[in-house]
Amino acid sequence: MEAKSLWVLLTTLLFIIQGWRQIEGCLEQERIALFQLKSFFNDSNWVDVKGSNCCEWEGVECNVTTERVIGLDLGFKRQWDNREWISDPYGYLNVSLFLPFEELKSLDLSGNEIADLVDNQVSVSSAFNKLETLVLTQNYFNDSILSKLKSLTNLKTLELNFNSIKSLRQFQGEKAQPMINLEVLNLDYNSLNNNDLAYLKGLSSLRSLSIGGNQLEGSVGITELLDTLSNLEELDMSGNELKEFVPIKNKENESLGKLKVANLNGVFNNGTASLIQLLETFSSVNTIYLRGNYFNDTFSTQDELQVSSKIEELVLDQSSLNNNILQSIGALASLKILSLSGCGLSGTLPTQGWCDLRKFEVLDLSENALKGTLPSCLANLSSLHYLDISGNQFVGKGVSIGLASLTLLRFISLSRNLFEVPSIFISFANHSHLKVLSSNQNKLVEEPTIPKWVPKFQLKAFRLSNCTTKELQTEIPKFLYYQNNLSIIDLSYNNFGGKVPFWLLENNTRIEAFLMKGNSFMGHLNLPSHPNPNISFVDISDNKIQGPIPANICSIFPQLNGLNLAGNSLQGNIPPCLGSLTTWGLFLDLSHNQLSGGIPEMLAQSDSLRFLRLSNNHLSGKITPTIFCSTSLRLLYLDGNNFDGNIPSIDISTFLSYSLIDMDLSNNNLSGKLPRWIWNVSNLNALAVSNNQLKGLIPMELCYLDSLRILDLSENNFSGPIPSCFDAQSIRHLHLSKNRLSGTLTNAFFNSSSLVTLDLSENQLSGEIPYQIGTLSALSVLLLKANYFVGEIPIEICKLYSLSIIDLSQNKLFGLIPSCLSRLTLDPNDEKSSTKTYWEGSGGIFEPGNYFGVTEFEFFTLRGYETLDVDFEIENQMEEKVDYTTKRASYTYKGNILKYMSGIDLSCNRLTGEIPREIGNLSEIRSLNLSHNNLTGHIPSTFSKLKQIESLDLSHNNLIGRIPVHLTELYTLAVFNVSHNNLSGSIPSPKAQFGTFDESSYVENPFLCGPPLHKNCSDLDSPPTTAPKSSNEEEESGLMDNVLIR
Repeated sequence: MEAKSLWVLLTTLLFIIQGWRQIEGCLEQERIALFQLKSFFNDSNWVDVKGSNCCEWEGVECNVTTERVIGLDLGFKRQWDNREWISDPYGYLNVSLFLPFEELKSLDLSGNEIADLVDNQVSVSSAFNKLETLVLTQNYFNDSILSKLKSLTNLKTLELNFNSIKSLRQFQGEKAQPMINLEVLNLDYNSLNNNDLAYLKGLSSLRSLSIGGNQLEGSVGITELLDTLSNLEELDMSGNELKEFVPIKNKENESLGKLKVANLNGVFNNGTASLIQLLETFSSVNTIYLRGNYFNDTFSTQDELQVSSKIEELVLDQSSLNNNILQSIGALASLKILSLSGCGLSGTLPTQGWCDLRKFEVLDLSENALKGTLPSCLANLSSLHYLDISGNQFVGKGVSIGLASLTLLRFISLSRNLFEVPSIFISFANHSHLKVLSSNQNKLVEEPTIPKWVPKFQLKAFRLSNCTTKELQTEIPKFLYYQNNLSIIDLSYNNFGGKVPFWLLENNTRIEAFLMKGNSFMGHLNLPSHPNPNISFVDISDNKIQGPIPANICSIFPQLNGLNLAGNSLQGNIPPCLGSLTTWGLFLDLSHNQLSGGIPEMLAQSDSLRFLRLSNNHLSGKITPTIFCSTSLRLLYLDGNNFDGNIPSIDISTFLSYSLIDMDLSNNNLSGKLPRWIWNVSNLNALAVSNNQLKGLIPMELCYLDSLRILDLSENNFSGPIPSCFDAQSIRHLHLSKNRLSGTLTNAFFNSSSLVTLDLSENQLSGEIPYQIGTLSALSVLLLKANYFVGEIPIEICKLYSLSIIDLSQNKLFGLIPSCLSRLTLDPNDEKSSTKTYWEGSGGIFEPGNYFGVTEFEFFTLRGYETLDVDFEIENQMEEKVDYTTKRASYTYKGNILKYMSGIDLSCNRLTGEIPREIGNLSEIRSLNLSHNNLTGHIPSTFSKLKQIESLDLSHNNLIGRIPVHLTELYTLAVFNVSHNNLSGSIPSPKAQFGTFDESSYVENPFLCGPPLHKNCSDLDSPPTTAPKSSNEEEESGLMDNVLIR
């Protein structure tokens, strides 16, 4: 009885103590220790509030019973701005700070620029004696860290990838074998070599080894390595430079032990490796990844692959393979997963080999050049769950019988082929397991009779973009009326009409992405009547929608992450509630509408806004300064509106917006000077304020924007000199045209290897064009038109081999035209039209692309089938544009047209001498203007080689002789002008393009005759004097130039 009473008493005390601990929370000494750590990890949000439970803090995990800290996630917490990093780039972490955490089992210190764990007061083994998982990824640890960690006998997982380790020698020692319980070791992307593999032999418990991206090379003895790592199941050697694995000596011996997964992506790049031999070496593994390799096999028979019969998963994406592999692959009888995406396969699919693999569950043949129809033997793959044949040239009407019979399919991608897809999709009626169906960029065809059918499947994702033309206006597939489980629906670019199909949202309450861009939907935005809490992306841009943006849009879509309504006819004000959306990383594009009013203050104050594009509306008033103070906004486009007044001033001492990368305020009515705070935006990548009424000097602070790639201050009233400190190390596109800039170019720009576009036209610059211009090695566009430049054209321009557009017109240049200009290649240049910017998003680094919306569907992982991944790109608003005069008019070139445009304009100067015959070697040139100079001599007959030229203007000079008859072979020539010269003889016969030129092309040449001029060659007198013969003269331009044509 007494024993029972004692037991009750002890139990009661235990409950009292436990209750006290629950109220108290984490141990006080551990809470204090966390605050001591906070001084090192300066991004921590831990707050010192009395009584706060540190177990509830971000990154802290506690045991539910004892309330002791057992896990700390401190990854990527040590952050600072650029100036702090320069002064102290590395961190030294004292391990004694972790002594209070006696039960710590998991610690993540990744991404903190830590150089070492300091153990002056206490050893690493004492501080981390119970640690089982240690993540030190992406720091600056060197070899010495290994000697400090090898005594951690309880450690099971160690991640040291992306550090500075050069050798594993310190894993060895006289004491017991290091880390005897270690099961996972990641050493990716250090500087290890082949010799370091020997130092791993003591890790007898290791099950997973990653040593990719190091300096392994040549031959590797795989069996020798695995003999010492007998429990190894997963091996990653990707990203090294190997030639081969030493062959297995005894094939009967299971020398690869327990190895099941081998990752050898991108290790064989010299073209000498044999896939057959490699699969023989790894014949006992289940899964082998071989992406991005180069193999030399021809695959003549299936017998060559018989030895690899245990392989179940083979991934060869982006590897160079022989077409015969599809016939030989049938020998891999156990194969369940085969991925051959982007392997350069061509021709038609064979009917043997791959079709015999009845265990196939996943087949990826995407991004090749396969063509023809799908063979009927496809029906043999009765276990197939995943089929991706996108990005080929397959043809066929409807869906093949073989595909229609694969009723276990869960994922089908037919996108970017030449299929004619029936709009009713009845061929998939019996695919009851189907979850994802993608058929972008095929041809949607109407069926003559449309039978009524009810699908047996419920899709998670359906993608049918860009499948119709403007001539064909069809209806949205009716089977969608029966879908109620969609997460992603993409019907973009199909010319579908009527009202926006919001009924899809009513029927599918789990939709996350609703993409209807580029159709012909009209009417008002009649949103669903009930909230849709799951939707993240809505894109209804480029339609014909009118009326206001509904005021309740935020309550209907409370979790919006991206909204694109651009390119419609929306009117009214911007709903303030858009600023209340709290989803981190909000993307908002309302451009190219008819919206009015200003920017709502609530929107400007949003802490979630990442991308805001309000371009080309009717917005007006002052720009609220709050919008520039956002700590989250990365891309801001307010161009093409009616904003007026000064760009708001901001207190620099409190200005913290280091996040802004792109800012475009062009084409408004802004005035005053550029505010100083702009030069404090250290990450600014692009700044455009063109076509406003800004004035003053270009500030010297501009030189401190080290990240600036695009600067457009054109069409304003800026004056004074160009800052001499402006060496443009990072800048790629510079537009300062149509201002009042003055002075010389002696010290500006000429230390740049990245400058692609230099536009200084229509200013008041003077002096000579400096010879240092030849140092701008990347320059592709040079526009110095309408200034006061004097002197000769520097021959250093000829060193700029990327140069394709030159405009030096309307200056006071004199001397000869450099014949070396013929060395310019004038090749198309992607850099000329590219304004790509890079910025961090929620998923890493995003590269702005061509449109807003879902662009790549990784619908299912190859083995998982359940995870939907959506990647999206954001349109880069700052499109590079260049104004260039040709064909008697000024044109704005952009995009691909700018990429392929080439021209030279030296008009309206004081150039003398003859036109160099070498200019005729510029076979890619599209526009050449040498008019309004004092050029003499003949028109070079070599101009007949200018096969791409569209505009040729040689007017207002002193040229003599005949027009070369072979110019009639210039079939692209649209504008030709040789008026106001001293040309003679008959005009070439009016054939091809010469039949389109009227007399204005030839007037004021006294001795030129023949149509379209009203001068009969037989009535024309000889020239009164004989002109001196040119060195460019050809036989056809000789004696006949100065004789009477009869």
